[in-house]
Amino acid sequence: MNEIRSCNEETIAEFQKALMISPFHRWLGLKAVMVAREQIEISLPWREEFVSNTKIEATHGGILAALIDLTGLYAVRAAGGIVSATADLRVDFHRPATRGTVLACGMVVKLGRRISTADVRVTDTSQVLLASGRGAYLAQ
Repeated sequence: MNEIRSCNEETIAEFQKALMISPFHRWLGLKAVMVAREQIEISLPWREEFVSNTKIEATHGGILAALIDLTGLYAVRAAGGIVSATADLRVDFHRPATRGTVLACGMVVKLGRRISTADVRVTDTSQVLLASGRGAYLAQ
C-alpha cells in the first residue's frame, strides 16, 4: 500500500461526514480512519446483525462486498473524482470475517473522466486478508 499518509484530522472529518449522510453507512457503523490522495482506509466494527453463519459467527459476504464497494468509491473521491454509480464490482472472499473490527484499504488504480477504478483489501486487526475486490465507478 502506498505510504502517502498526508492526511489531517479536518480531511478525515470531512470524509466521515460524507459517509454519515447515508442511513445504510450509519447502520454499518463505518469510520474513516485515514484519507490521502487516491487512498482511504475505512473501519467496520463487528456486529451480531452481520452474521450469516452462526456456527462460526462469520460476517455475511454482502456486508463485506458493500464495504469494498464503498471504500473503492471513497478512494476515487479522495483522488478528486466525482462518482455517480458503481458500474462493476468484483469481490473475492479469502477467509471468514469473524468477531472484531475489519479495515478496508482502498487505492485508486485509474482516475478517468468517465470511469475510475479502485482496488480494495479487507483485513482483520492482525492484517490477515479476509476479502479483496475491485470496483469500476461512473463519473457524473
